[in-house]
Amino acid sequence: MGMVCEEAIDKIQELIDQVEEEPLKKTFERVHQGYLRENLSRFLKARDWNVNQAHKMLVECLRWRVDNEIDSILSKPIVPSELYRDVRDSQLIGMSGYTREGLPVFAIGVGLSTFDKASVHYYVQSHIQINEYRDRVLLPSMSKKNGRPITTCVKVLDMTGLKLSALSQIKLVTIISTIDDLNYPEKTNTYYVVNAPYIFSACWKVVKPLLHERTTKKVHVLSGSGKDELLKIMDYTSLPHFCRRGSSGSSHHTQSADCFSVDHPFHQQLYNYVKHHYETQGQAEPAKQGSFHVGFPEPGAERVQIVKTIESELHKSEHCNGLGNPVDARKASP
Repeated sequence: MGMVCEEAIDKIQELIDQVEEEPLKKTFERVHQGYLRENLSRFLKARDWNVNQAHKMLVECLRWRVDNEIDSILSKPIVPSELYRDVRDSQLIGMSGYTREGLPVFAIGVGLSTFDKASVHYYVQSHIQINEYRDRVLLPSMSKKNGRPITTCVKVLDMTGLKLSALSQIKLVTIISTIDDLNYPEKTNTYYVVNAPYIFSACWKVVKPLLHERTTKKVHVLSGSGKDELLKIMDYTSLPHFCRRGSSGSSHHTQSADCFSVDHPFHQQLYNYVKHHYETQGQAEPAKQGSFHVGFPEPGAERVQIVKTIESELHKSEHCNGLGNPVDARKASP
């Protein structure tokens, strides 16, 4: 880090040290996991190194965590198990492995996620649990293993099946992305977009100018399944299943390598971790009903504009001939 960045971190650390409320101090320990300066820099980056704005963002994040009991979310299983399976079948996300630098590789089935088998609260609960498991378990473990701070991940976004019906999911996706932006800033090092149909190219072209340059620099649209490019940063065993086949196909949930499946080792480990932490509270079985409700932040004006732009572009592209065909990465790039 440069001298200016180090000075900014010193200043925000001085401000956060002045926080006297014990619940905020306690939850901040959950956030930084011993890597204080690296996590302070995340909030500074998210606010273009403006110390006062970053400090305000961090304090608001800590209050959100306390008000919504985020520190206990990893002891709140989604039950019964059939409901958890329904969530996994309709909210396609998983972890396929690690990059050679030790960053977790998260795969997201953007085009084929339906979010139609549970209430919005369960999907939000599941998403935050994955975030917290990543930050409290996976990243500290990899930091220790590699002997250096590892505080970010990479995400591979599978656009297979992206179509006009995605409009029905925009509200939920906006809620989740707003939660991430405000409370888990700068946790993703790079976004790799694969299996992108024409409709994605059309949306990306009009949305990209609305995004912060810091964000657009992280997005890499790869040709086809992106297999060759991704193998430059990870081993074959860490490739998401929809990249291994060299083509689209995230709709097939039968192979053991399918990182979206509830039977994948990552989801089994996560579910067992949450269930174990519930049971250590002295109760044998979780309640049969009830999701973990989290307050939904209001999206900012910029995000509202992005959503409107995407909706408009999806409608324009409804009758486009090449709607479902993968696009060449060169045509989706600036």
